[in-house]
Amino acid sequence: MLTVNTLFELQTAIKVWRLARESIAFVPTMGNLHAGHLQLVNVAKTKADRVIVSIFVNPTQFGINEDFDSYPRTEQEDKKSLKTAGADLLFLPPNTEIYTPDTQTIVSVTGISNRYCGASRPGHFDGVATIVCKLFNMVQPTIAVFGLKDFQQLTVIRIMVRDLNIPVQIIGVETVREPSGLAMSSRNGYLTAEEKAIAPLLYQSLINARDTILAKYLPYSKIEQQALGFLQQAGFQPDYFSICRRSDLDNARQEDTDLVLLTAARLGKTRLIDNICFRKSLE
Repeated sequence: MLTVNTLFELQTAIKVWRLARESIAFVPTMGNLHAGHLQLVNVAKTKADRVIVSIFVNPTQFGINEDFDSYPRTEQEDKKSLKTAGADLLFLPPNTEIYTPDTQTIVSVTGISNRYCGASRPGHFDGVATIVCKLFNMVQPTIAVFGLKDFQQLTVIRIMVRDLNIPVQIIGVETVREPSGLAMSSRNGYLTAEEKAIAPLLYQSLINARDTILAKYLPYSKIEQQALGFLQQAGFQPDYFSICRRSDLDNARQEDTDLVLLTAARLGKTRLIDNICFRKSLE
């Protein structure tokens, strides 16, 4: 696996592959890699001739008093994991390679970026859209692979790609979970042992709500209220629990069939997110 730190090195390697008519799949990450990230690499390998992974802890998607400075950075372990997984190139740029001191351009996907996690983290999705757009311009991949755990993020990226006519196919990969059901996340390392035992109840709240929806005996607003109460009783500080249309994340109506349940909650000092997608019948 080749590791490069500059745009020049990156594009030099890519040029060789393009001359050989090889397709490129791209997996952007912020590092501290776990099995969920490596599953993205595995999927990417089945979709293209070459796989590029980036590790960049993007400052513009962190808000004031968030964990940018303390975000776990494990570059040496990540390199070993990616080499074992079969990635072809790791792009590991410093901040100065991504942002100039007088950067003035922001990519903003309006509307959806201000809801759910965006309401609690103002500017977060502007930072996400901007860095992903910049990385797409740098790598110019055929395919980009993202996890479904960050479902709102994936939706923002899909809209950005559509609206800006970026020629990249976006592939979403199912969330990888621990045996307890807890969605794998780099921030799970912040949890204490006691909190780690409680954390799987976030996923359980989604399962409960899904089963209630499929049973068709309560209005959605009531199901959302029940889920929030369940989380509070378990020890979470819930941010939101929302039943949405999968296509655009608008509030779901009873006649909608493709649904996604979105939730975010704080457990101690750790903010956790999760979701579950499913289809219901109208019978």
